[in-house]
Amino acid sequence: MAPARTRRDGPPGGGGRLMIIAADHPARGALGVGGDPVAMADRAGLLDRLCAALGRPGVDGVLGTPDVLEDLLLLGVLDDRLAIGSMNRGGLAGTSFEIDDRFTAYDAGAIAAARLDGGKMLLRIDDADPATASTLQACAQAVTGLARHELMAMVEPFVAHRIEGRVRNLLTPEAMIRAVSVASGLGATSAYTWLKLPVVPEMERVMAATTLPALLLGGEVAGETDAVLDGWRRALRIPGVQGLVAGRALLYPPDGDVGAAVDAAVDLL
Repeated sequence: MAPARTRRDGPPGGGGRLMIIAADHPARGALGVGGDPVAMADRAGLLDRLCAALGRPGVDGVLGTPDVLEDLLLLGVLDDRLAIGSMNRGGLAGTSFEIDDRFTAYDAGAIAAARLDGGKMLLRIDDADPATASTLQACAQAVTGLARHELMAMVEPFVAHRIEGRVRNLLTPEAMIRAVSVASGLGATSAYTWLKLPVVPEMERVMAATTLPALLLGGEVAGETDAVLDGWRRALRIPGVQGLVAGRALLYPPDGDVGAAVDAAVDLL
């Protein structure tokens, strides 16, 4: 399957801003959308939505775990699309070991062997959880490994803490500045590192903390999408912001129209 895929010429982002559809949530046990705690559990439904999104003009590719990307390869929808492999899915949502975010999906060698275009890793920094140290080390090794293959390393950093036993990301400018600063220094080189960041207040200050290119993440949309689109629109004006990586916000829009949601996001680019 993978050897037969027609890959896009040139490096990621070489032709302009990127629009990537994210579909790596299920492997971390994060299946909820809105009020439905298992909205993403229907795999055929998820694949239908992914095919619809990947078929829209202006969509560059997809981010997913091996099971999802292999399904999409079998469906023949990844030709001339970027395919980014999700790497650390071991920090299952809601567990006591969530910060111990082990690399249970792709590693750098597997991404290169599958002829993918890069790898994505989640990095949550919890000052009170010793497992942060091993996650930092694993992410640094992944950045270095991907760079050896001249492949994109997409790092999604947060400062996190536990509230009533559940991990919550701190979405203040100061917390994101700290997370960006730590993520930018991971690995033996940052030549192939991109950041995947949420839109937070004072994004200009956040982006001033790094010279690395950044993609904006979508997160979950509760209610109307206008506020999300407006946040993306403002952040995309900032130098260094190179596009979007959105999943649930586009695949499960409140009105159910995947095509319209994707088109609205693409229009921002």
